[in-house]
Amino acid sequence: MSPPAGISTRRLLAPLALAQFICSFAGSNMNVMITDITKDLDTTVTGVQATITLFLLVMAVLMIPCSKLTDRFGRKRCFIWGLALYGVGAVVSALSGSLPVLMLGNSILEGIGTAFMIPPVYILTTLAFRDLTSRARAFGVISGMGGIGAAAGPLIGGVITSAISWRAAFIFQALVIVTIILLARRLADPIPADSTRPFDALGAVLSAVGMFFVVFGILQADNDPALMAVLLLAGAAFLVAFFVHIRRQERAGREPLLSTGLFRNRVSNLGLATQNIQWLLLMGTSFTVAVFLQTVRGYDAIQTGVIFTAATVGILVSSLAAERLAKRRPQRTLIMAGFVVTIAGIALLLLLVSASPQALAFGPGLLLIGLGLGVMLTPSVNVVQSAFPETSQGEISGLSRSVSNLGSSFGTAIAGTILVSDLASGNTSYVLAMAALGVLALIGLAAAIRLPRLVAPPAQRERSRSEGARATAV
Repeated sequence: MSPPAGISTRRLLAPLALAQFICSFAGSNMNVMITDITKDLDTTVTGVQATITLFLLVMAVLMIPCSKLTDRFGRKRCFIWGLALYGVGAVVSALSGSLPVLMLGNSILEGIGTAFMIPPVYILTTLAFRDLTSRARAFGVISGMGGIGAAAGPLIGGVITSAISWRAAFIFQALVIVTIILLARRLADPIPADSTRPFDALGAVLSAVGMFFVVFGILQADNDPALMAVLLLAGAAFLVAFFVHIRRQERAGREPLLSTGLFRNRVSNLGLATQNIQWLLLMGTSFTVAVFLQTVRGYDAIQTGVIFTAATVGILVSSLAAERLAKRRPQRTLIMAGFVVTIAGIALLLLLVSASPQALAFGPGLLLIGLGLGVMLTPSVNVVQSAFPETSQGEISGLSRSVSNLGSSFGTAIAGTILVSDLASGNTSYVLAMAALGVLALIGLAAAIRLPRLVAPPAQRERSRSEGARATAV
């Protein structure tokens, strides 16, 4: 299917891809500002880590509720609301004089804005492109821009921080947001908003609190293991209560926050697992390498950013090839290959960086990680979105983005906690953090291996049935 009448493919994808770029950029560009922010705001590396993780966590816990609100208020309207909130948050961050104010602008306002704007990106794309190849092309552009934003965040943030100030990086974000709003004026919502659509507020609270406690618990691993255990148990209890609640809602004939049917699709579940681990690896590697370079090796923001150019190039090259690869190789094969290449990249980061003090030692590993992640980001999104019909796109888009952002939160929390716990040890904490990411990459590969060879998306199957029925009638 082509984009809606009156709007070209480029005009449809430009604001959507830029929105994914800036949100991913925001999650990683602060990694190279850690030294500057800690000095300017008189805080610590742990404080900046908490700010970054909280931003990713707010996105994750609100992504599902905000995706449901797109049905009620409309996809385009929620997209614009999200952009506006994000822009305000960027300005507040640029003007912040303390860590709490930075958390308000970056973690809260930008996080809420992202949760509103990202579900419409994937819903509008799925509805506009029906066949697997064109959808792969569109998701390739969007996911590629997301990956580039995350990988190029340290480079762009490093250049701006070194040339002007870390505050100017937030002004850059605000300017990009204004550009997206201007580009989004011609977007059309293919499905009318339904103001009578019910909203499961209790389900939203239970899911958000549960996910918050789980990630916040991981952050306490180094400070207070007992508190970590309590928070993880509390998070698990809230998530169990959430699943019990949505089952009761369905049995009572009411619309829950998420349909339990979303969790009964094996293909989607495995695809979600790969998505989660992909973003965990991307953000975990970005944070680990950036903190190690600045606090152990003594690199400044721009030096750190330049080193990440290898990962940016890798993601860019593989993302640009997404359409061609989707035509030639099954989605499962691409995801498996991506994990294998990423694991090889992690191994190189461990071997070369431990053996050599030179900055060039980071290049080969980061390049392979960029290539591997770029190869599999698009297929994983396509696997999940294409596993459900149009009527479920709002729900699955929110769940998909929530799972991905949880992965980003886990990556920063897990790898960051291991690294920050003993920075004085130098290479040891770096090796432990990267080794943990390597183990998680192996788990992702195991999930990818279990993916079946994919059939056509449900919407496409429905059209095939209808065409078959018409042909039989004739």
